[in-house]
Amino acid sequence: MFKKVKVVLAGLLLSFGLLHASEKPLVVGMELQYPPFEMSEIDGTPSGVSVDFAKALGVYLGREVKIENIAWDGLIPSLKTKKIDLIISSMTITDERKKTIDFSIPYAQSNLAILTNTKSGVKSIDDLNQKGKKIAVKKGTTGHIYANKYLSNAELLVFDKENAAVLEVIQGKADGFLYDQLTIYKNWANHKETTVALLKPFQEKPEYWGVAIKKGNDKLKDQVNAFIKQAKSDGTFDAFSKKYLTKARATFDALGIEFFF
Repeated sequence: MFKKVKVVLAGLLLSFGLLHASEKPLVVGMELQYPPFEMSEIDGTPSGVSVDFAKALGVYLGREVKIENIAWDGLIPSLKTKKIDLIISSMTITDERKKTIDFSIPYAQSNLAILTNTKSGVKSIDDLNQKGKKIAVKKGTTGHIYANKYLSNAELLVFDKENAAVLEVIQGKADGFLYDQLTIYKNWANHKETTVALLKPFQEKPEYWGVAIKKGNDKLKDQVNAFIKQAKSDGTFDAFSKKYLTKARATFDALGIEFFF
């Protein structure tokens, strides 16, 4: 209870400018192209689950938070060159990424899912792994990695932007788009007449999201881990879910699919 009161008090003091962080601002990189986790308001103000997460972390640490909007491919290089302190951008923890950067303990879990066109006839991941099938993926994502590894019979269409990949499915130029479940749900909800969302997991194990940290920065890593443990136990993540993900959570619950938080 004392720790909760301390965090709330720190937040109030920071908001009124009465507490000066003893350290420089915490610079957090994210690609603001992934609502409702990372996005921008009309005036350009960063918003979303990850933004709220970063701000709550800043209050916990007593540090001002600065959000840097960086293209996906530039996030890890920016971290390695110390242009940013952390990446909080719905980034999946993978063995390949762990070779060059560190991760916090997981704060969310996800699975890949499929967005397919209503006329494609695709009912499962096996239906996509066929000659003549075209799969849209976003470059560098786990959907891209999975398709490269397991869907060799299909033709891959690689895009820099999520919306370009989704458009291929909407127009029937691609038979499926691989991305995390919530993104697939969101795009299906916006295009119900032309798409179908196959949300049930097809991977053997779920994917986990973590905060990316530069190797060797063990102090910050320990602080982030401590915050994540507290946020899971004190209802912080549940509050994020209620604020941004209520409809999606209801759908996942109805399908018996474990939710992100």
